[in-house]
Order: sequence, then C-alpha cells, then structure tokens
Amino acid sequence: MRFETLAVHAGHRIDPSTGAVAPPIHLSTTFARDEESVPLSGHTYIRESNPNQEQLEEALFPLEGGAAALVFASGMAAGIALLQSLPPGSHVLLPHDVYYGFREAAEQFLPNWGIRSDLVDMADLAALAAAIRPETRLLWLETPSNPLLGVVDLAGAVALARAAGALTMVDNTFATPVLQRPIALGADIVLHSTTKYFGGHSDVQGGALIFARADELWERIAHQRHLLGAVASPFNDWLVLRGLRTLACRMAVQTASALAVAQALEKLPTVSAVHYPGLPSHPGHEVARRQMSGFGAMLSFRAAAGREAALRAVGRARLFTRATSLGGVESLIEHRASSEGPGSRTPQELIRLSIGLEHPDDLIADLEQALR
Repeated sequence: MRFETLAVHAGHRIDPSTGAVAPPIHLSTTFARDEESVPLSGHTYIRESNPNQEQLEEALFPLEGGAAALVFASGMAAGIALLQSLPPGSHVLLPHDVYYGFREAAEQFLPNWGIRSDLVDMADLAALAAAIRPETRLLWLETPSNPLLGVVDLAGAVALARAAGALTMVDNTFATPVLQRPIALGADIVLHSTTKYFGGHSDVQGGALIFARADELWERIAHQRHLLGAVASPFNDWLVLRGLRTLACRMAVQTASALAVAQALEKLPTVSAVHYPGLPSHPGHEVARRQMSGFGAMLSFRAAAGREAALRAVGRARLFTRATSLGGVESLIEHRASSEGPGSRTPQELIRLSIGLEHPDDLIADLEQALR
C-alpha cells in the first residue's frame, strides 16, 4: 500500500453505532463496567487508555513501519518518557545541535536521575564512534536537525549503536515518514512532535514514540505514562488523527516550495549561508539524498550583516508570520536565538523558516523585500 493511501486509512474505522465516517471524540474520563465489574469496552480510566488515544496509536505505527506507538501530551513529554525509562548509570549521546529543549532537559534533569549525557557532532561518524562508552545505552539522533538542518547518516549511526549494544532513537519531526523512514534503516524508536506536521494546522499539541518492536521497552514506557500521567487529551488525539489524513499532500507542496525558497535565498548577497539539505552546497546533501525521498519544508539561513540585520529582516516580513513552532499551513519566520532565550547556542545571525502552503513566489518576494 502506498504511503498516501495508508495515511488516509490507517486506524480508520466506521463508527458502529452511527455509521459516521469521521471518528467521534470520546471526552469521557471514566468508562462503565458490567455487573461483574468487567470493563464494557476494555477502557477503565482516561489516563490509562481511551478510544481516541487507541485509534491514533493504531494509525501512527504503520506510517513509520513500526510495531507499536505511544502518544503523549507533547513532543517533550514523549522524549522525556524515553529518557526516564533508562536505568541509572546509563550514558546518552545527543547531537551537538539537538533541539534546545532536550539539550536543556539533559543538562538540568538527567544528572538527578543518575544518567550522564554528552553532545557530539553526529554528522561525523568517527566522532560518534569515539564518543560511545561501555555504558552508552541510547543514541539520540535528530536529522534534519533543529535549527541548523544538519544531516546524520542513519544507517551508519545505527550500525555503531548496535555494535555497542545501544538503542537508537530518531527524532523524525522535520522529515516525517513521508520523506524518511528511520525504522527501515534500523532505528529502534522514532520520536515525533505531533504538534508539527502531523497536526498540520497550528492548533494542537502532542507527541509520539513509535517502536520497531512491541517489546518490554514499549510496555515499560506505557506503564510509566499511565502512572506519571503525560497523556494527550482525546480532543488532541482526534485533531492529530485528522491531520494525518492530509499529511502526504501537505508535505509534497511544502517541500517543493521550501526548495524554491532555499534556491532563491542562496542567490541573495544579504545572505551568507543557507541551511537546507536539498541544496548541493549542503554538506549532508548526498546523505540526505540517500535516506530521504524529499528534503522537507524547514530551512534556516544567516544574515550576512549579523544579528541586527537578522532581526530587521524578521521585523520587515509581511507574508511570513513572526512565530515559533513549525509544520502548519502558514509560513513562519523567527530569529531563532531570541525564541530559544538566554541559554541559546544558535548563531545570532540565523533566521529559521517553516514553509507553509502559500505560493513560493509570494514567499520569495516577501523575503527579498525583508532582506533588502
């Protein structure tokens, strides 16, 4: 079955009580039992399980070619749940340009849980191999990365992890399974902020872990979610499921537009560098061509005149909305370091773009006037 068809039909079922094609939203927090106290539907309490959560998970894991999925209240909650599942004494390797929220979480919380972490340039497999220790239990891979759009050779990194007896987790939020399938390349777990492209309309927050195997790790994290409560609301599950149905067509348009925007930016004298793996000038271009079917709708670039020029350009944008996040139908622009706050390590001259569904010529014209 082609991905476009799977995205429409995964987890889909006609409501048996009404015949509704669109799934109902079940907002109940508790579920009835029969005279012998057996749950009527298999559900007992919303924090443990509920129909909308179950349906979304059934839809998600086939899209990544996995065996099971767990959904969470946010992408951060999903990632932290995986980290919390590691035993004390574990060592974790994260990319040197990992999403800043996970970098700060690793610095502030992992030591309290008896877990050590290091940052490494994972585009350099030799550096990655040198950073692996006997106690390394997890390689946290992010490709393309946020916000520098770095590319990691997934098959190469997975081979290193397996040789060391470590798990691999890939944050596939930027690429989505439309463009990249980490489990097919050997990854154990895939992370998504479903807030982004899966939801697709800037109106829902959520996260997901998708597992290559429905094994003890999946069961342990499911139990942990039940007890600690990082569950998504039924309405949010419903919104993400709705977003999945149009994921393939949205990504096709947004990816094509992003390439056009990146090519136009590369020609501007006011831009010193464009970070987009679809450009031949990108150092990870050949790796991206090998493991992706398209290069995504996210890109970043550097204002040649520095931080103040970047801020001015963001302020002059008229069609782009000045806002953080990504993956919606509207194009967003941000001075990334300002969005990340005082602890940001992002270059001060860097501007990040999330390309939406507008015509690329209009987006390019807006950037050209903003960068004049």
